[in-house]
Amino acid sequence: METTVNNELNQHVKGVSLWQDAWRRLRKNKMAMFGLYTIIFYAVISLSAPILPIYSYKQQVLGHQFLRPSFKPAGQLIYEKKSKFLHAMAAKEGRTELTAKENQELADLKESLATEKKKLLSGEEVLVNNRVYILGTDSLGRDLLSRIIYGGQVSIMIGLIGALASMLIGVVLGALSGYIGGRFDTLMMRFVDIMYSLPYILLVIIFMAIFGRNIANLFFALAIVSWLTVARVVRGQVLSLKNSEFIEAARSSGAGTARIVFRHLIPNTSGVIIVYTTLRVPAFIMLEAFLSFLGLGVQAPFASWGVLIQDGVYAMTTYPWLLWFPAAAMTLFLFSMNFLGDGLRDALDPQSKNKL
Repeated sequence: METTVNNELNQHVKGVSLWQDAWRRLRKNKMAMFGLYTIIFYAVISLSAPILPIYSYKQQVLGHQFLRPSFKPAGQLIYEKKSKFLHAMAAKEGRTELTAKENQELADLKESLATEKKKLLSGEEVLVNNRVYILGTDSLGRDLLSRIIYGGQVSIMIGLIGALASMLIGVVLGALSGYIGGRFDTLMMRFVDIMYSLPYILLVIIFMAIFGRNIANLFFALAIVSWLTVARVVRGQVLSLKNSEFIEAARSSGAGTARIVFRHLIPNTSGVIIVYTTLRVPAFIMLEAFLSFLGLGVQAPFASWGVLIQDGVYAMTTYPWLLWFPAAAMTLFLFSMNFLGDGLRDALDPQSKNKL
């Protein structure tokens, strides 16, 4: 909240809070603002997916397998594909024109495509070949654009929930360890050291293999082994603040441990926590993508960017769009999160106050 005071020259000066000053500096960082606006765009698209004019991400149309990206109706693409194939066969046989049988085959196909109907998952019957697949289709005839948007929902949710869960565990344990100290701090840090010595990915893989491959277990597996670094970072910040004057004042006024930790210490480390959270989101998305390559990620009918990239890798030589578009969507989001994280780090760093 802004306040107005007078300086030594009796001039009115508006006071600026820490967060207002940080926002002012953040706005001067063009890459950070680009990342922020991109993330907002992704969030809006993902949240509004149910009302967007896109096809169902799980609706299979087997006749529309591997259709290339185009603004043409699916029926026209199928007809062109069949016509190209017949002309190629004719050229291989040394003919310049199609036979009567082949022309009739094309005519029958065109009539069939114009009248073919399919019942959707909603129960509605539509002329399915009038569909337009801007980003093409996959091996089961599903719209790739729809799967990227709904896959973004899952991937972003995994990144956010995983980061927030690890932050919650790490901040609480790290702050208590740094403030209480003594035997509790020693035991906590030795436990963290032991967990650090174990292969992180292997623990997640073992957990998923034992308890099943679903989204809830994936969230839990990522959260329980990802708070270690957060706890160490917060502990270091608390150790540097626990003997400060405002903490001594809180103790002398009778404040208990819980009040000092949660009302004074943790709020004063919020800058580090916010920055680290933004940088952990891409890490969780990348980890989920890695697990998807191993078959331990999100399971059908749901999809994530990692699952889509895994499917695209197997078909990239013949149908490259299955890899390009999901990889581009995921890469842009990851870069945006990193740009925003770097910008927040600079904006919330008191030492950079005069640099931006």
